[in-house]
Amino acid sequence: MIKLLAGDPASRVEINSTKLIVAALIIHTIGPQTVLLLPGFVQGLVEYVGFSEADAGFIASAEMIGMTCATIAMMFLVGRVNWRHVFAISLLLLIFGNIASIFITDMYLFCAVRFITGIGGGFIVSLSYTVFGLTAKADRNFGLGIFFVLVYSAIVYPFLPWIFGSFGMPGLLLFFAAFALVGLPFVHMMPVSGEEHREIDENARHIDWNRKGMALAAMFIYFVAAFAVWTYLFRMGINAGISEQEVANSLSLSQFLGMAGAFSAALLGARYGRGLMLTLGITGTALPLAFLFGATDALAYLVIVGAFQYAWNLSHPYLLAAMASFDPTGKMVVYATAMQFLGVSAGPAAAAMLVGEASYRGVLILGISLFFLSLALILPPVRARSRLDTGS
Repeated sequence: MIKLLAGDPASRVEINSTKLIVAALIIHTIGPQTVLLLPGFVQGLVEYVGFSEADAGFIASAEMIGMTCATIAMMFLVGRVNWRHVFAISLLLLIFGNIASIFITDMYLFCAVRFITGIGGGFIVSLSYTVFGLTAKADRNFGLGIFFVLVYSAIVYPFLPWIFGSFGMPGLLLFFAAFALVGLPFVHMMPVSGEEHREIDENARHIDWNRKGMALAAMFIYFVAAFAVWTYLFRMGINAGISEQEVANSLSLSQFLGMAGAFSAALLGARYGRGLMLTLGITGTALPLAFLFGATDALAYLVIVGAFQYAWNLSHPYLLAAMASFDPTGKMVVYATAMQFLGVSAGPAAAAMLVGEASYRGVLILGISLFFLSLALILPPVRARSRLDTGS
């Protein structure tokens, strides 16, 4: 079956063809479905399967850990495997993993299945980015990849209450499986292999490893904070007395502000300095969360999650650009990506240990504190890098 889906291994594709790029965009969007809809996924686990708040966080973390393991493994496998086989196997893991999850109520078994499902998603994300990096217009195609996953989120979020109300959690899991099924016909359009290519900042300069270590720690801590909060953001709205539909609509609209944040970073570039933009972006990610400590109505919740998404998607490109500028070999970007996925997997588990009975105060304190810690860690390397340019 894998060989049938992959097609003739001797066939070659044009890496810059519209057909290949469309196929890569579709398959890439399938990979991180659970991450994109994580607040809704957790809502379904709690309200429609019956898991506790903490159990739902650990289940989410298990899937993120699976994605992390796959991403790290792909760094070593990328030149040794048939890429079409990897895409086909990964999509099948997503299909069968989501279908199997429908019939599981034991938390530990659910974690195990979601871990395996996460491996499929992680391979897809990692290898899709490798394909984007091989294209002549890599920057544009990376941007399109981010754009389409945000569009996916914006479209699906408003339908979550209907899916849950009509079909329960099995409805969402079947949707995940069906979308993965859509990706199978596109596998043969992907390249069989390719030399790994990275866009390296031509102005990059080496900084010392102490500061590189601080930067990598900042990347990890930033994503622990982001996903600790993101995991329970849907539940925070419900806990504030906002209807499920209003919460879903707010998270859907926030995706468009996320697109605006990413576009702002692309438009402004390094014009005002990465230090300033990271300060504004990370501070802007943390401060809106403070308003969730008090009484929150539907309009306030919409503003809070919108500001959070805008600042998050403004900060992320500057974090990656800073990493690229620290090392002309491009290795820092690879290490930073691994730190990002480690943070993504650790965030839900960290939040799960702090969530209280109908209280998310501990999660919010953790998120805000870690955002500011990440800012404190990233600024010294950025300033050191800036001094290399000025010669001071």
